[in-house]
Amino acid sequence: MSLTHLRWGTAELSLALAFDTAGPVRLLAVGEAATLPDPARDPELCVRLARHALPLVEIQTAGSGRLGTSGKRHVDGAASRALRYTGHEEEHEPHPDGDVRNLRVRMIDETTGLRVTAVCTLREGIPVLGTEAYVENAGDRPATLEYVSSFTSSNLARHLGDGERWEDRLSLWLAANPWSGEIRWSKATLAERGLYDVGMVPFGQTGSKNRIAVTSTGSWSSSEHLPMGCLEETRTGRALLWQIEHNGSWHAEVADRFDDVYLSLSGPTDREHQWRRVLAPGESFRTVPASVAVVPSGGFEAALAAMTRHRRATRRPHPDHQGLPVVFNDFMNSLMGEPSTKALLPLVDAAAAAGAEYFCIDAGWYDAEPPGAVGPGGVPGWWDSVGEWTESAPRFPGGLNEVLDHIRDTGMVPGLWLEPEVVGVRSPVASALPDEAFFRRDGVRLVEWGRHQLDLRHPAARAHLDTVVDRLVHDYGVGYLKLDYNIDIGAGTDGPMGTDSPGDGLLGHNRAYLDWLDGVLDRHPALVLESCAAGGSRTDHAVLSRLPIHSVTDQQDFRLLPAIAAAAPSAVTPEQGAIWAYPLPEHSEAELGMVMVSAMLGRIHLSGRPDLLSPEQLAPVRRAVDTYKTYRHLLAGTRPRWPLGLPGWRDGWIALALTTEATGEQGGRTLLALWRREDSPETATVQLPWTADEDRPRMVFGAGPQPTYDWDSRERVLQVTLPAEQSAVLLSFAPDPDAQT
Repeated sequence: MSLTHLRWGTAELSLALAFDTAGPVRLLAVGEAATLPDPARDPELCVRLARHALPLVEIQTAGSGRLGTSGKRHVDGAASRALRYTGHEEEHEPHPDGDVRNLRVRMIDETTGLRVTAVCTLREGIPVLGTEAYVENAGDRPATLEYVSSFTSSNLARHLGDGERWEDRLSLWLAANPWSGEIRWSKATLAERGLYDVGMVPFGQTGSKNRIAVTSTGSWSSSEHLPMGCLEETRTGRALLWQIEHNGSWHAEVADRFDDVYLSLSGPTDREHQWRRVLAPGESFRTVPASVAVVPSGGFEAALAAMTRHRRATRRPHPDHQGLPVVFNDFMNSLMGEPSTKALLPLVDAAAAAGAEYFCIDAGWYDAEPPGAVGPGGVPGWWDSVGEWTESAPRFPGGLNEVLDHIRDTGMVPGLWLEPEVVGVRSPVASALPDEAFFRRDGVRLVEWGRHQLDLRHPAARAHLDTVVDRLVHDYGVGYLKLDYNIDIGAGTDGPMGTDSPGDGLLGHNRAYLDWLDGVLDRHPALVLESCAAGGSRTDHAVLSRLPIHSVTDQQDFRLLPAIAAAAPSAVTPEQGAIWAYPLPEHSEAELGMVMVSAMLGRIHLSGRPDLLSPEQLAPVRRAVDTYKTYRHLLAGTRPRWPLGLPGWRDGWIALALTTEATGEQGGRTLLALWRREDSPETATVQLPWTADEDRPRMVFGAGPQPTYDWDSRERVLQVTLPAEQSAVLLSFAPDPDAQT
């Protein structure tokens, strides 16, 4: 085989590609430049890797299917094997935060006329590769796409030593994401996840024909799993961590192939999501983006540190990223969707006294019905009537502005809850907008929990929402909108014209929603938009790269919240991840400490009933908020670490550390939160190997019986004792124990 090789990237992360005249461009390897195969030094290795490598972009079409495999795998597509290299371009864009490099590899199938361009992006100093692909029909007949990969890489077990089997030397991290129990990471070998070397390759077979598949179908991108995963080598800690950057359906699969392992990532597919795209001659399709972080050691945590830097580098700038204001929201364990002037005014005063800087009136401000009433939509209260987003006169007899003005008078910025994508079945908006402005199947409007789903590709749907947002900003002067989304509309819609496959209709809406968000922020750049979807059911970088703050969970039990709060920085940067802090009169002082610490290494979403707290109870809440304001400016530059491991749901002790990098003569800082839960020992031992010799701990915040701790600076071992169950403490490690965090 006569191969042409292409090597591209940076020292931290590079690609080795190869192609010949009889095959597509293949990705031989991805990793740090020094470890990539060199055709001059080891041509036989390069040939072997090329023989087993998959095409750079995997494509399946209705008229071609797959070759050389069977089962449900999305590899070995005949359409991708038919592609041939036609050229490539490299671009270098200077950027103050790290230059950006782009690679475009162009291919064509001369028979069908399908043109494919694979786009790869790297930022200097960040070992994270961004990828997407474009498919254009340059032929004279329609082509039906059934699968197009955003990223495909094989030879992922190539670094294993002799005698090491990939089935037990490669581990796969995945994160289940149940409602109110979000971000449940687990690590297991490929064998433990059901993928084995079945010994059939010597007999001329591809491999097991099995796969580990993780799929999300519908408009909640993370309702069952985060769109993330990580492959890690047990012995070396070499790791590849990925995220699919899409707010709708997606698919990831890991499987064996020719005694090695591959990973393929995509948006919606035909088999899993009822997605097909018919490309007429001249039409094109763009995949959803994906990103992969590759590190030579350090495992999941090191790869996640790189991905955290990528998330910061690729998100839309917003002043909220630096300000990190404390937001009071009247919903969680507070008014619970029943706001009114009478209920809100004392709560506004109490929130201001506790140190809040924004006050968001949550669900129910538009509801004129008595609580619990069931309307024609079959669901109680306001659920099936939303869509106009006008204030309720019975709830606000003096007008909503009476409350909003009071919020402003206390020095806080007012905000409102909004669920923009849905319209209740008995809302006047449901009849005012045309059928084509809603999700439909076979011409029938979809209904979920008494609501229709807007299709934001339709101009009437978008105009309606633009009018709503502009009115709320201009007429009410709100500076904050909580954008919630509480239904999963399923596979999708056949679209305004009735010609889309359901999955492609959903994909079109997903992209239109992102475009709508950009439009809102273009018109109102200082407006703070919060991402929320039934807690963390839409935790994806597509949304988080646009909106500055994200509601991580709906969990109402403060005893269960630490496991979610500690894991949150794996999915969302600390300066964006909002965690509830809901102090209640029944909480002891130690419990109030746990309530507050759970939010203090992210964004504080204050709620609960501060208006009902005694002065003695309010004091630690205010102290926590005041303390948070002294170090919150550091959060946007921190790296998350888990010195006790990623938190298990029932772990007795949980730890989360955020560390800053040393700059000049200034040493780095570590902020360490520790939680002790029920039926756990009083004392825990925590290793902090990244700290410096001169670092010393000090307590930043705690409440209740005082903790004690012993620090072995030589061994970097902390022993900490929390006398009370259901308590927590926040510590700081810095060279000078009197230094301000």
